[in-house]
Amino acid sequence: MVPCPNSSAFRSQSSANGQTANVINGKSIARAIRAGIANEICRMKETIVKSPGLAIVLVGGRRDSRTFIRVKLKACEEVGITTYVEELPEECTEDEVLHVVSRLNNNPSVNGIIVQLPLPQHVDEERIINFVSPEKDVDGFHPLNMGNLAMKGREPLFIPCAPKSCIELLLRSGVEIMGKRAVVVGRSKIVGLPTSLLLHVSMPFSAFLWLFEVLSISSSSNVFLW
Repeated sequence: MVPCPNSSAFRSQSSANGQTANVINGKSIARAIRAGIANEICRMKETIVKSPGLAIVLVGGRRDSRTFIRVKLKACEEVGITTYVEELPEECTEDEVLHVVSRLNNNPSVNGIIVQLPLPQHVDEERIINFVSPEKDVDGFHPLNMGNLAMKGREPLFIPCAPKSCIELLLRSGVEIMGKRAVVVGRSKIVGLPTSLLLHVSMPFSAFLWLFEVLSISSSSNVFLW
């Protein structure tokens, strides 16, 4: 249960056993974040006459991947980020994917690179992720960024967006993380693992229950604080 019933970002929800929990309204927070980003990009265009560029690499034609990309492109358009989409066929070689990533790494107009996952089975996902420049790894999956995320006192260049959004929702809703007990359901490298690392560096270790490794893991990740 997350205590902060007076915040406009919360609504109460009761369970069958009579306990209540506060559900965060992420939409209003997301609108505020996007408005702030749009203002920053406007100022950037006025001062240096440039806007940030995001490149997305899509291998194959999975419908779910295309849906995710459409959402990202729409969000970028709303705030003024220039986007580039590099599409490769399902049967392309691993070297062809590496060539595209290398070209984007060296393109000064591209400030961030997303390799849409999952990749086809014949392509080594880890090798492709590791080849993305850490300075452009906006997904935060490069070993340098994940390693720095795991170590106190170090700052990753980028943090995976889903875990970062979980923490951001809590902080913007006025939830005090320090001293809470937390359970992360799920341990994927995309959500569960980085979420647990973020909580680990945000609160004393004695207050963090590292239970995500021993729980029966669900297909999605959730964070519970009480």
